[in-house]
Amino acid sequence: MFNRRTITYIAIGCASLGYTACKIPAITGKEADKNMPAAFDSAPGTSSAAVQWKEFFADAELSALIDTALQRNQELNIVLQEIEISRNEVRARKGEYLPSVALRAGAGVEKVGRYTSQGANDANTEIKEGKEMPEPLGDFLVGAFASWEVDIWHKLRNAKDAAAARYLASVEGRNFVVTNLIAEIAASYYELLALDKQLEILDQNIAIQSNALNIVKLQKEATRVTELAVRKFEAEVLRTQSLRFDILQRITETENKINFLCGRFPQPVRRNDAAFGTASAKVAAGLPADLLANRPDIRRAELNLAAAKLDVKSARAQFYPSLGITAGVGYRAFNPSYLVKTPESLLYSIAGDLVAPLVNRNGIKAAYLNANAKQVQSVYEYEKTILNAYVEVVNQLSKIGNLDKRFELQAKQVDALTQSIEISNSLFTSARADYMEVLLTQRDALESKFELIETQLQQMQALVGVYRALGGGWK
Repeated sequence: MFNRRTITYIAIGCASLGYTACKIPAITGKEADKNMPAAFDSAPGTSSAAVQWKEFFADAELSALIDTALQRNQELNIVLQEIEISRNEVRARKGEYLPSVALRAGAGVEKVGRYTSQGANDANTEIKEGKEMPEPLGDFLVGAFASWEVDIWHKLRNAKDAAAARYLASVEGRNFVVTNLIAEIAASYYELLALDKQLEILDQNIAIQSNALNIVKLQKEATRVTELAVRKFEAEVLRTQSLRFDILQRITETENKINFLCGRFPQPVRRNDAAFGTASAKVAAGLPADLLANRPDIRRAELNLAAAKLDVKSARAQFYPSLGITAGVGYRAFNPSYLVKTPESLLYSIAGDLVAPLVNRNGIKAAYLNANAKQVQSVYEYEKTILNAYVEVVNQLSKIGNLDKRFELQAKQVDALTQSIEISNSLFTSARADYMEVLLTQRDALESKFELIETQLQQMQALVGVYRALGGGWK
């Protein structure tokens, strides 16, 4: 009889398995294309991303700002909490994979009606010879109970591994934030140095224009020029002085941007003005394949892709029957004194069940198809991230080369216009040049100097951009 029943149960289980396993939608997943160009259009060498940020940004004041930001930046601290959330998700998935064991203790009392089935039975039942069933009837229990879903199809294990991959992806997300944070602080710091330099040049130009204004006033007294020339020179001095406040406002805003990134309230930002224009122009892009190891956003996309693949496997396992095992052992009696004194109070149980989806297959199918679509989506996201990283590096390398050529030409322009100021002043003094020529020459010289500083700033920020694009700063 036992063998016949066992065979019957096995046959039913196999039939359920065969039914649920059929008509499962085929996986239409996509494999990521990791093919990249063999090399960048730059000088060969080890990628600058391997250089520690404290070596790449040697300025002590800039290093101090970056250190402060890495400790106090709010966005970075928010990401750290997201990592903690992901870590807890792994723990939760691991708990689902392992057996669940619980201790249970209970006490109660029950009084049933005499003219009921249970009441009539209790009245005619003796606990011991000559001892009737007590009324009311107590109920005391202490024991241990366990339940476990046997992970036959690796449904729970794949879900746990997917959570672990997403945890590692959140760590890479933190690294990506670090890279961008360091780059943003460095770029803002160099902008602050450029503004200081522009303010210095502006003050020098104001002194030159003020001296020219005094000369014009003397020439007016000597009736060599008219009042119009005096007013024109005076207006130019006032115009240049007004530009000073624009620069001061930009300095304040840039300082506060750096303070915000450092997680502190507005305060003066210490900087080394001598560091402007002295950043090393030696940067090596390495090989495009290095981006796969150095760029945190690529590493994060790759881990998310791995998690999505595991989600598909876990969703597919929902079509198959799940095997659950429950067990319990303990003591139960109507009197606490009998819990440990009599073996008759001992209870135990063990049971297994095989549950196969029958009616809700549409819901399971929808979840499976969604997981499959998200896996394909993760592939495209991964490929897009790789393409974006490569384009960023190429753009920054090209920018550095073009800015170097632009700087050479602008430096010659500044030298020519600086000499033109002296020449125009000399010609004006000897009445061989019009005052408008002097004004226009001074204005052109000031603008050319500003443009030269702007180009220097773009050069330094391009170096920062290459370092960030290569994936440096987070190691």
